[in-house]
Amino acid sequence: MAEEFPGGTDVLDVVGIGFGPSNLALAIALAEHNAAVPEADRVSAQFYEKQAAFGWHRGMLLDDTTMQVSHLKDLVTLRNPTSRFTFLAYLHDRGRLADFINHKIIFPSRVEFHDYLEWAAAAFQKEVAYGTEAVDVRPVEQNGEVGHFEVTAHSGALPSKPFVQRARNVVVACGLRPHLPGGATLSDRIWHTGELLDRLGRLPSPRPRSFTVVGAGQSGAEAVAHLHHAFPGADVHAVFSGYGYSPADDSSFVNRVFDPGAVDLFHGAPEDVKRMMLDRHRSTNYSVVDLDLIDELYRRVYQEKVRGHERLHVHGLTRLVEARTTGDSVRVTVEFLATGERRQLDTDVLVHATGYRPADPREVLPGLAPHLLTDEHDRVRVRRDYRVETGLRGPAAVYLQGATEHSHGLGSSLLSNTAVRAGEIGRAITGGGSRDAGPRKGAHA
Repeated sequence: MAEEFPGGTDVLDVVGIGFGPSNLALAIALAEHNAAVPEADRVSAQFYEKQAAFGWHRGMLLDDTTMQVSHLKDLVTLRNPTSRFTFLAYLHDRGRLADFINHKIIFPSRVEFHDYLEWAAAAFQKEVAYGTEAVDVRPVEQNGEVGHFEVTAHSGALPSKPFVQRARNVVVACGLRPHLPGGATLSDRIWHTGELLDRLGRLPSPRPRSFTVVGAGQSGAEAVAHLHHAFPGADVHAVFSGYGYSPADDSSFVNRVFDPGAVDLFHGAPEDVKRMMLDRHRSTNYSVVDLDLIDELYRRVYQEKVRGHERLHVHGLTRLVEARTTGDSVRVTVEFLATGERRQLDTDVLVHATGYRPADPREVLPGLAPHLLTDEHDRVRVRRDYRVETGLRGPAAVYLQGATEHSHGLGSSLLSNTAVRAGEIGRAITGGGSRDAGPRKGAHA
């Protein structure tokens, strides 16, 4: 039986599931709304985050890696450039604004941007319950209408004692889940890049003398570069099915696909046009690498050939067939696609740089799953203001941040539209207006 959480008898305006950049941006938008309206119009909110503290892709906070989006695409600037939570305000608070300007860059390091996110999240300690996981959301129906939901959650300290919090609106932002090839499992010697730094920090002696990285995207190339530099006595094998690493298309015109206005165009486009846009511009984000990093890896390979001592081995047109742990190593079987020839690599550590996939809302919200409406491809239907379509009547609403590429385009799971998306959801919740007349606070939808 779920127990009532202290204060759980109150019906909050918003419960946020997950507290990464997306719901952090929403928390800021709601806080700025509350600061601008009378007390009677303020919104009450609580966020649940299963991590013990704020963290965003900590496993890939590698030295010398930079963001792939401008610092102006922070948590707020595209929505409210006068906010106290801009990246520039963070730099000023840290005493580095002049230094950053002199640096003449628009892409901060990943470590610095993570520090910015932690700096912003620190302002919402009271609104966030860390170490707490929301496990279900169920509608509460009265007189044929759903006025609020019951969100069931449990604390990591007391997993056997779940509690219930009521809320008129639920915003789901559970982020992305590591993706593994079919049949692959993780172990002490088989990792995903999402845990790379943590795993490296716990390596037993002796130091590995061989790594194999599977994957042709940015995280794969970064992992290869990092391991090659950090372990100067080790061989590093890069395995991917393409002929070589492909550069990301970050040209000015194509980058418009991540503009806020592109979301309007995508959401209203016919299904065949949506599919064409996704296929045509996948090279902006999927299985692509920054050109500077490609050139650096090629330089290393070439210089090693010049010196006659090769440690960095690039296996293009090659796929992973099998990985078996044998004692203190992993026996990796790979196949050269051009000829079908197979060979074995005995490696100390195998790293899957195979990306992430969004969580299916039906898995995150099992109690709501029977009520979620789907399209002809069995994908959850999502309105322009990110409200999930259900068969329920009443003002209560569920909003989705992430897992909306099919409905909102390539930028749906990326930082590019985080600020604007959070503002649109906030306006829909508070009654500030939205493009498709989303529900107002306490109003019938």
